[in-house]
Amino acid sequence: MIKKVLTIAGSDCSGGAGVQADLKTMSAHGVFGMSVIVSVVAENTARVIDIQDVRPEMIEKQIDAVFEDIVPDAVKIGMLSTPACMQAVAGKLRQYQPRHVVIDPVMYAKNGCPLMKPDAVGALIEHVLPLADVLTPNIPEAECITGIKIECAEDMEEAARKICAMGCKGALVKGGHAIGNALDILYDGERFYRFETKRIHTKNTHGTGCTLSSAIASNLALGCDIPEAVRRAKAYVTDAIEHSLAIGTGCGPLNHFCRIFPEA
Repeated sequence: MIKKVLTIAGSDCSGGAGVQADLKTMSAHGVFGMSVIVSVVAENTARVIDIQDVRPEMIEKQIDAVFEDIVPDAVKIGMLSTPACMQAVAGKLRQYQPRHVVIDPVMYAKNGCPLMKPDAVGALIEHVLPLADVLTPNIPEAECITGIKIECAEDMEEAARKICAMGCKGALVKGGHAIGNALDILYDGERFYRFETKRIHTKNTHGTGCTLSSAIASNLALGCDIPEAVRRAKAYVTDAIEHSLAIGTGCGPLNHFCRIFPEA
């Protein structure tokens, strides 16, 4: 039977990030993707124009609609912009107890525009973070969550360990904002794993974090353990960046279907 994965996140009308990127990633992995929209974001490759948050009650009803009918094998959580939104999502996750939860603590768009209100970080740590099987912060997000200045791989490991001490089972600190090879470090509560690839020099990386977290969730739904799910997801994202699409005037999107349509 086909595996099912739910994304709970904001939309991206330009199609490169958010729920749109999540669903493309899930389709590319052969799983059935479903979505709960928490924010409608008017954005493109160059800028975020406006954000309209969905009422917490409507977020809860969307989650109910999915779980009462098509129970997901994994859940990916992306943009949660307000404390009220976070509490609504966290309450439903505690109610339904999904088997796998991957959380991408989205704080900024690729162009630097904030997607999480400053007063929401505390709510993220208190309500959402403890529900994660894997939290996938980039370096700026990990610094914000932990208060650690990250300048090297050892700092990434320290941040990952501190994040797990806050309650989540695993933390993947992504090194895309660092210099040198693309190094991501996973801590599963017991040991560290390093995933390193050659850095691809392109501006077309819009939606990379959304894509990675959705790929991890898809691979967990397909039966992988966390380290293998991360390994496969990073390989997929590397391919998608290598074959990224020069679309728009800003940071273009990944090619989510590069393995299916390699000539695209």
